[in-house]
Amino acid sequence: MDVITHKCPNCGGPLSFEPSDQKFHCPYCLSIFTEAEVTAFEEQQKKARMAEEPTGSQASDDSLRGPGDPSATAQTSDSQTENTAGGNMELYLCPNCGAEIVTDATTAATYCYYCHNPVVLKGRLSGKFLPDKVLPFAVAKDEAVAKFLEWSQKKWFVPKDFFNKNQVEKLTGVYFPYWNVDAEAEGGLNGTGTSVRIWIVGDVEYTETKQYSIRRAGRFKFRDLVKNALSKNVQQKMVESVQPFQLERAVTFKDQYLSGFQAEKRDIEYETLEPEVEKELKGYAEKLLRETVGSFSTFVPNSSHLELLKQQKEYLLLPIWLVTYKADDPQKRTFYYAMNGQTGKVAGILPISYKKLGLVSFGIFAVLAAIFLGVAYLI
Repeated sequence: MDVITHKCPNCGGPLSFEPSDQKFHCPYCLSIFTEAEVTAFEEQQKKARMAEEPTGSQASDDSLRGPGDPSATAQTSDSQTENTAGGNMELYLCPNCGAEIVTDATTAATYCYYCHNPVVLKGRLSGKFLPDKVLPFAVAKDEAVAKFLEWSQKKWFVPKDFFNKNQVEKLTGVYFPYWNVDAEAEGGLNGTGTSVRIWIVGDVEYTETKQYSIRRAGRFKFRDLVKNALSKNVQQKMVESVQPFQLERAVTFKDQYLSGFQAEKRDIEYETLEPEVEKELKGYAEKLLRETVGSFSTFVPNSSHLELLKQQKEYLLLPIWLVTYKADDPQKRTFYYAMNGQTGKVAGILPISYKKLGLVSFGIFAVLAAIFLGVAYLI
């Protein structure tokens, strides 16, 4: 499997995607490139390599060339990929420094722990796992950190170390895999509506009850039903809380956008989700039809149906800023904070410092006790 680092056309340094200007930056020579410029350069490099006759020694040399050599191929061969003893983790070699990169089976982009070189595991996002689109990050890390601190520091009883530098640096940009579904359907709803009218004449109260057989039918178009495609995504509730995404801004997938971020590939196929999707669409359709029933006193649905006429699905990578915090308590609970990497919307569950809570409670008790004793003394 290829392990790729996207190289600067000027100096060969590792490029990273910068959300603030939607361009690719080199940390060595400070050059800035558009996606089109990076793609054109890499196409030229690919054609040049194909024109040359590959030799074993040349391939070996390429994998060891440093960031200063723009001709570096920046890939490893299949023989450099192996499973660990546990079977769930895999090893790759960094194309920059040659150090081992340890990943699990769904990681598609990450960093080298030693040289911090951003790498893309190209084989993880190819063939049937090639995403249709990617929604690039629009919130830079500095902005994400500022929003994180602004949000968390408003909470009174959060542990102090939740705000320290080491904790903030854990904020990580991750592209998570999702299925996005558009659909067209026809459906109907049958039920009984009851209308109750009450009036009074003199001392007599009259009640009139009428029942109606109600039928509603319609044709529906659903857009942008987003479903999680990663089974290990234990932060899913947090990720759902930062939706929606502006999916119209998604672009055709190119792995250059992953450079400088982490990324995961899907391990949930759409066929697994299809029954859930149909159930959810049926619920939406029934809700829409019920809203057209009118102002009856009561409405009791008897039956409903929905026939999907057309489904169109896309495999997307969506941007999330994520940080985790392991609480220093006997349960060792893990808390998550997530931010929409495009809109900046935040969500999270924060830990509670019981020491702070205890001190505040004691302070309130002390103030109330002093007031009570003062009043008792005056009496």
